[in-house]
Amino acid sequence: MDELYHPEAIERDAQHYWQSNACFEVTEDDSKEKYYCLAMFPYPSGRAHMGHVRNYTIIDVISRYQRMLGKNVLNPIGWDAFGLPAENAAIQNKVPPADWTYQNIDHMRGQLKQLGFAYDWSRELATCDVEYYRWEQWFFTRLFEKGLVYKKEAEVNWDPVDQTVLANEQVDAEGRGWRSGALVERRKIPQWFIRITAYADELLADLGSLEHWPQQVRTMQTNWIGRSEGLQIEFETNAGQGLSVYTTRPDTLMGATYMAVAAQHPIAVAAAEKDAEFASFLESLSQTSVAEADLATMEKLGKDTGFKAIHPITGDELPIWAANFVLMSYGSGAVMSVPAHDQRDWEFARKYGLPIIPVIQPEGDTGDIEKAAVPAKGVLINSGSYDGLSSQAAFDAIADKLGENGKAERQTQYRLRDWGVSRQRYWGTPIPIINCNGCGSVPVPEEQLPVLLPTNVEVAASGSPLKKMPEFYQTTCPNCGAAAERETDTFDTFVESSWYYARFACPDAATMLDKRADYWTPVDQYVGGVEHAILHLLYARFFHKLMRDEGLVSSDEPFTRLLTQGMVLKDGTKMSKSKGNVVDPQDLIEQYGADTIRLFMMFAAPPEQSFEWSDSGVEGAHRFLRKLWKLAYRTAGEVTDPIRPDDLDTRQKALQRKTHETIQKVSDDYGQRIVFNTAVAACMELSNDIAKLADCDQSQSKAVVREAVETMVLLLAPVVPHVCHALWRELGHSEAVIDAQWPVANEAAMLRSELNIAVQVNGKLRATIEVAADADEASIKSSAQAEHNVMRFTEGKTVKKIIYVPKKLVNIVAV
Repeated sequence: MDELYHPEAIERDAQHYWQSNACFEVTEDDSKEKYYCLAMFPYPSGRAHMGHVRNYTIIDVISRYQRMLGKNVLNPIGWDAFGLPAENAAIQNKVPPADWTYQNIDHMRGQLKQLGFAYDWSRELATCDVEYYRWEQWFFTRLFEKGLVYKKEAEVNWDPVDQTVLANEQVDAEGRGWRSGALVERRKIPQWFIRITAYADELLADLGSLEHWPQQVRTMQTNWIGRSEGLQIEFETNAGQGLSVYTTRPDTLMGATYMAVAAQHPIAVAAAEKDAEFASFLESLSQTSVAEADLATMEKLGKDTGFKAIHPITGDELPIWAANFVLMSYGSGAVMSVPAHDQRDWEFARKYGLPIIPVIQPEGDTGDIEKAAVPAKGVLINSGSYDGLSSQAAFDAIADKLGENGKAERQTQYRLRDWGVSRQRYWGTPIPIINCNGCGSVPVPEEQLPVLLPTNVEVAASGSPLKKMPEFYQTTCPNCGAAAERETDTFDTFVESSWYYARFACPDAATMLDKRADYWTPVDQYVGGVEHAILHLLYARFFHKLMRDEGLVSSDEPFTRLLTQGMVLKDGTKMSKSKGNVVDPQDLIEQYGADTIRLFMMFAAPPEQSFEWSDSGVEGAHRFLRKLWKLAYRTAGEVTDPIRPDDLDTRQKALQRKTHETIQKVSDDYGQRIVFNTAVAACMELSNDIAKLADCDQSQSKAVVREAVETMVLLLAPVVPHVCHALWRELGHSEAVIDAQWPVANEAAMLRSELNIAVQVNGKLRATIEVAADADEASIKSSAQAEHNVMRFTEGKTVKKIIYVPKKLVNIVAV
């Protein structure tokens, strides 16, 4: 065994062993408990960054620990390969997106292998592979046949230069497209949707079963689904048509002073037909964002349509305004505005001089209506016959009154909207629909799948090349045989990432999924960023239920446990190329070795917390690995006797006790708490205790030192697998450390013959006493009172009470 730690050679040898022996390839095995752990798969951007390293080290530690417990562990990897960055690179570099993507996959695969992750590489997949997306297309046709997908016109952010729909996040603060810089328009275009709202109740109810998910994520999904009880109220108007609005606060109806409609609402359109200035105003609204977050913060703009609505109880006329904070795509595109009790309505009313009438008197601090709206519930005021009723009682009374008159009905509504899956992009899965003038939208027959995405293309800055390729879109209708056109939109990339975890279970299946998916799913431990709490995690839950109802899986949820890891920060912000604060993992691997980077990442902070990058922390991790190597080097050549517990002296017992307390601590951290920094810290403490006894030549000292060193190698093997692979062999073991059993704490070894008890006087620490482990309460209290320093602080005082916390402290109350 070399006396010095040489990570490059050690890591090369370990990785060669794992690869040549296919150590992490697994198959179904009913004789073992299965454990499926998974980190959200990466986009192949070209280079792994520190966020990747942290995320994938976390799941690797979990997978290796679970394997050492004797479980059948699956830890796969793949690539979320479709998406806009590949199109941008294609434009910049004049290379087809497919070529760019696969080159990046090759490079990143090599980086991940250098980090020693225990992946089953035989299951590797990329979502741009035909054998992956063909089954996505097949599944979409099944959903079409079930009536769970449909096409309709939807309001979107449209970039007139790039000729494509933009996500809200791709529109800047000035309302311009992030790539073209063009003013973004609100436009209605045909879009494909999947009916996620049909599963809203189940998605909401099943959050209750996800007890091992962070509460924050469950709350975010609950709010996003947004189930609410309210009234759908019909207002008469003088515009030749009624006005329907939904409200969760009918108790505030008597405070409604105006109505607000979206720019595309029929009443607003009717007003524009009679007024050119009003029409120009509506046109200006078409260039504002449709993002809800933006609607809450943007300047409120509106214009009176000139039409009036009739209050359903008082008969008063309420002006109808067109406003930029109302979206046609939400509800009916109209809202009942109660400025005294809704901040958005209040800001609009203040700007345009509309009445503000308080009708709710909350309990306690009522707020100042001159400064802001008061949204709290309470008792009704200024509400005629409803005065004095609580908000809930008024809800029921007004609902009953309007219901009797046919002007309202109780409804349950959701904030959740159906999932729009159409993208006017090239680099994505072609939507398997044929558009026929006679038959309408026709799903591509199964025998004609997959619809192949052409890969030898030139991507231009404007529009999708598929729209310019008649050889792609010209076809015949499967129903009538007439000339028809393929859909040229592609799927939202969230579709690919909504079911990849299940395909990992059977990547070579001749169907979408086979019985192996039921063996492995649900995923036992999923790891990823909290930024995916809504879209990806909600869509994956939805897709799993769709697959269940198709008979492809039998479980209700895809992920049993969820861990949302924090970010790696540099100079207080997230690492990014634009900020110039990126730390390249490759450079550090070459300088220190992969184990050092892994150790630093796990020691820096608990997984769910973000942490600041520290060069000195990396150096400290490397020093510890050198220390570990040195301790093992001094032990490896020793021939030791078995431990004889009855022959151990005090120091030897202390080290053995520390060894088994560390086993207990690390096992709990890895298995229950999923916290690794404290586990590493416990091993560091153990190493310090080993060093104190390492020079002792006594037979039993050598025996307990060897036990401690071997234990530390086992405990650290999930975190620093390369060095532990080498040390385990050097310590004389024939099997690889990955095949070793996880150590079990010996209760007898942890028994203490003495206890250290803290002694306080009036809550302040005054002494620490050593007592027999089996000492009774009375003798411990007596020893505490007799301690010299304690007597100094109780002299001349009367002891009123002595509080004893078993095995921890005594607190003497003296006055």
